[in-house]
Amino acid sequence: MSTDTAVANQIRVHDVTKRYGQRLVLDRVSLQVDAGETVALLGPSGGGKSTLLRCINGLNTFDQGEIAVGDLTMRNPVAPQTMAAVRRSFGMIFQDFQLFPHMTVMANVMEAPVQVLRMAQSAARERAAQLLERVGLGGHLDAYPRQLSGGQKQRVAIARALAMEPRGLLCDEITSALDPELKAEVLSVLVDLKRDGLTLILVTHEIQFARRAANRVFILADGRIAEQGPPSEVLDRPQSPRTQKFLSQVLE
Repeated sequence: MSTDTAVANQIRVHDVTKRYGQRLVLDRVSLQVDAGETVALLGPSGGGKSTLLRCINGLNTFDQGEIAVGDLTMRNPVAPQTMAAVRRSFGMIFQDFQLFPHMTVMANVMEAPVQVLRMAQSAARERAAQLLERVGLGGHLDAYPRQLSGGQKQRVAIARALAMEPRGLLCDEITSALDPELKAEVLSVLVDLKRDGLTLILVTHEIQFARRAANRVFILADGRIAEQGPPSEVLDRPQSPRTQKFLSQVLE
């Protein structure tokens, strides 16, 4: 990987602070995710994980600090054109799929490349078919979201994000609404994307997936990074009392 590519696919968060009224949600959070790295954000509910992800994607503003996505830098206030460029660079996938219910699977995946990238219909259709085949849905191109299982909907959402040819993906609890078998379907797709070298940040409660797929784990609790490092260290030999408390509750 060239130096230019490594920088373009890198995410750097420096001293980011976010408040909702009097509530401090992110307290001078700093982290770096390198190109091709898979990072899992773990921690208790309300600790700031989803807020941090939404700040990185430009969906939430933040009060202080700086976020660099490749060569794009966001500070308060974030310029609208910078925010739009960040969203094109790193796709975001949500827990609730956010598919267009009135569109077929194929149309859902084609929509953004045609409308945003101005891709020709024929090229967008070919790209969508390839991506849907890749996530195991090549036989469902004409189906509507209501005809799909939760795992299938989430795989469509992944294909839709990939259709924009992003440098990486930000995944916000994308398996939390699924039963174990459907979770396995989605997680296997993410493991394949990791092998392809896509930069991935995953907000998740799936400890075993974080252990298996992540290069590093960050524990975000009470708006701060309590601990970070390889999964084998953070999850098996945590040093921070806050991490120890969190893991004792979720691994019982």
